[in-house]
Amino acid sequence: MGITGGGLHLGVTKQLADYVQALAADDNSPSFETGPVWDLAQVQTKDGHFDDYMNWLSTAWKAQQEALKKRGIILDYKVYLVQDPRQNEPDILLATEYKNLAAFVTPISKQYAVQAEIAGSLVKSNQEQAARGSIRTLMGDVLTREAILK
Repeated sequence: MGITGGGLHLGVTKQLADYVQALAADDNSPSFETGPVWDLAQVQTKDGHFDDYMNWLSTAWKAQQEALKKRGIILDYKVYLVQDPRQNEPDILLATEYKNLAAFVTPISKQYAVQAEIAGSLVKSNQEQAARGSIRTLMGDVLTREAILK
């Protein structure tokens, strides 16, 4: 026995209906998923101190980021150099990747405790932060959420 024309027609019609229904469902769903969160610190080095700041990044800052990564607090980090920044624009972007926004809902006491383990006392950390002010200016922060396209 072979397939009759009517049975084939019903099978194709059912497949077409399933396809149209799947397309309609896709129209109601987002074309992306939310991904990790990136914090971009904008830094402008002071004239003649670019290499000094890059040296600090490759030593103390990198050690701090690696310690945070090891603890699972951050996922990754990167340093981006801005080509030919205009006046009053950063020349360095420090990118830190977090799993999600929940990473920012950490009690201050816990943040301070982790920082103390990594960098020492709050007094020491504040002194070092102030000293870096002579070689760079923090221009702000941009918090972004990665969109993972489907």
